[in-house]
Amino acid sequence: MITIRQEDKKDYQEVFQLTEEAFRDIEYSDHQEQFLVEKLRGSDAFIPQLSLVAEDENGTIAGHILFTKIEITNEKESFDSLALAPVSVKPEFQNQGIGSKLILEGHHIARGLGYESVILIGHEKYYPRFGYKKTSNFGISFPFDIPEENGMAVELVKDGLKNKKGVVKYPHEFGID
Repeated sequence: MITIRQEDKKDYQEVFQLTEEAFRDIEYSDHQEQFLVEKLRGSDAFIPQLSLVAEDENGTIAGHILFTKIEITNEKESFDSLALAPVSVKPEFQNQGIGSKLILEGHHIARGLGYESVILIGHEKYYPRFGYKKTSNFGISFPFDIPEENGMAVELVKDGLKNKKGVVKYPHEFGID
């Protein structure tokens, strides 16, 4: 039995460790995700309601997900969106649907907070099951080079990205300035 709840300050050390473990053997990782989470918590982009943990019946934190504020900008306009980064599940809890539960609950909460879209860089075979499509389908690009199939977005509401073309602008905590 897994419960999804908002992360609390008392969870920070356990989340740090589980994030480090979750990405330890991932080939396409810089293995700095746990430090990114720490930086983002202290930023203006942080939304406490969208830092979620998955907890088992024994109180062990099995997973964590973080959505933070980003913008999509072009020469004329700027639009609010969210970045999903990272989603982490402890190795012994992987392949049990915990990441899916975190993503779906995060989408639900984000929609309730008035957000219309989420952008991510991730595995092209995993995220489409949650409605993610290539950002290029929406006229959205990144401020750095990535394989087209790995940049994805989902509309949390109907037409959430309609006519919102531009480049993703990340908070400086992502280190992409």
